[in-house]
Amino acid sequence: MLSWDSLAAVPEDVESCHTMDTGSYFVEGHVPREAIGKLAAEEPDIAGIALPDMPAGSPGMPGEKTEAFAIYAISKDGSYREFIRL
Repeated sequence: MLSWDSLAAVPEDVESCHTMDTGSYFVEGHVPREAIGKLAAEEPDIAGIALPDMPAGSPGMPGEKTEAFAIYAISKDGSYREFIRL
């Protein structure tokens, strides 16, 4: 059985635990709303965004945030780059 991550072309290096399909993009992981707002406002030509792993202090995760979250933009070819750091 294929996972949603593989269907959405989420590179293994940036996989997390949850994937949301917005219709135009996927959002992988516990991504802060500021990053989703930037995605909606800019409408970049990418497949989606991802916050790898399940960092403490991210939305829905217990614990305190200990460092900035690097959210990545994933291109349709599977390459990725930093999208925003919060």
